[in-house]
Amino acid sequence: MFGHHAPRPNATREFHEEFCAARNRRYILVAAVLASAMGFIDGSVVSIAIPAIRESLGASLTDAQWISNAYLLTLSALILVGGAFGDRFGLSRVFGWGIAVFVVASVVCALAPTANFLIAARAVQGVGAAFMVPGSLAIISRAYPREERGRAIGIWAASSAVTMALGPVIGGLALTLGGHEMWRWIFAVNLPFGLVTLWLVFTRVTGDRTMAGRGIDLGGALLATAALGVIAWSLTGVQGAAGAVLVWVAAGAAILIGFLLWEWRSDHPMLPLVLFANRGFSAANLSTFFLYLALSAVLFFLPMTVITGWGITELEVTAAFVPLTIFIAAMSSRAGQMADKYGAGTMIGAGSAVVAIAYAALALVVPYQNFWVHVVPAMALMGFGMGLVVSPLSVAVMGAAPDAQSGAASGVNNAVARLAGLVAVAGLGSVAAVAYASGGGTLSFGAASQAAGHTAAMNGAFATVAWITAALSALAAALAWFGIPRPVPQSSA
Repeated sequence: MFGHHAPRPNATREFHEEFCAARNRRYILVAAVLASAMGFIDGSVVSIAIPAIRESLGASLTDAQWISNAYLLTLSALILVGGAFGDRFGLSRVFGWGIAVFVVASVVCALAPTANFLIAARAVQGVGAAFMVPGSLAIISRAYPREERGRAIGIWAASSAVTMALGPVIGGLALTLGGHEMWRWIFAVNLPFGLVTLWLVFTRVTGDRTMAGRGIDLGGALLATAALGVIAWSLTGVQGAAGAVLVWVAAGAAILIGFLLWEWRSDHPMLPLVLFANRGFSAANLSTFFLYLALSAVLFFLPMTVITGWGITELEVTAAFVPLTIFIAAMSSRAGQMADKYGAGTMIGAGSAVVAIAYAALALVVPYQNFWVHVVPAMALMGFGMGLVVSPLSVAVMGAAPDAQSGAASGVNNAVARLAGLVAVAGLGSVAAVAYASGGGTLSFGAASQAAGHTAAMNGAFATVAWITAALSALAAALAWFGIPRPVPQSSA
């Protein structure tokens, strides 16, 4: 049986050859790049398309929140079991299933006649992504021997960075030139990408081993989905009295406690709680949560503010997104080296502080409504700060985890970042709605209207959100600075 015998001299290379012939590895790499491209395009362009979707479907702010959160809910709850499914049933099979579900759901999203229909399709799309996203990198590791893997992963990472940069630009151009209904093509484009990816995977993979004895934490997945769903529902603001909201919050907390107890007793937990016994691991993940909560909130609420409130086109809005990708791509390698030298906590603390300053600047300049002079420079400063942070966060997480649990540690950090996005859109959406009403707004935050006081109320609501994100980023800086141990100088070791 697989995994029960000592490896032969060329066992590792034979393992990779069994999965995929050497001449076909390039095709597997293309499939992985296409799959990650679908995920990145979907994640980055939908934020820009939200105003057009609201206009097209007559969606409310709550609907807009759930168009984002339905996807994040299923993705963040199930992504930790995606890898286990690949090991248990075959990596290429599960990867292919994820792509197929994602693509079919994308087509349904493109055809959605109502906001509720789109929300349901987005939830199914998140299920597919939960098995597609982790598989895109795992399938490269399975196809390439270790001595060739670094170059392949480098190509995959570079392609992902280019996709992140071009996705919003292409989406913004389409929406600006094609009108509100062009948002449907943002989802429909996944169909040709997905079909090519499926063809490459199922025609180039020759053997896909499974691990019949590998356990899958289905109970944990169900509890996690229920807990996150109830918490997101309560944070979004359920209809009814304050007492009803508190009941939902208490129910979500109770299910979450049940999930943690289940994970503590499980023989094969999707969330290995023992990892959090390490102070550095806990601090790095808390910093990730607060930093990505702030980032997700700004990227969700800024486009609505400037597109529907200020009249900025979707293409122009991409100028606020692109610096983030450019700085991360250009600085990650150097920032990782500096984390090794000066300590990941130092780099994360410094970068998070820069991000906090950028968000505070956004809060101060929004009332002036000058996109190019005020907003773009503030977002560029935020991108610079994130460029200092992203790679050191990975260094901190992986450095705090034992080698035997490196995969689980990476998966946990990935899930934490996506969970932060879920909480950001749900919780700060309610904050934006309350701040908008308090500022004299009579309609809905993010709605297109020429009503008197509407834009000023939106600006005030976004400023409130920006101040909160600044505080959260400062908290992330403090957690990293004081919670992540610094490297011991070799002379003192």
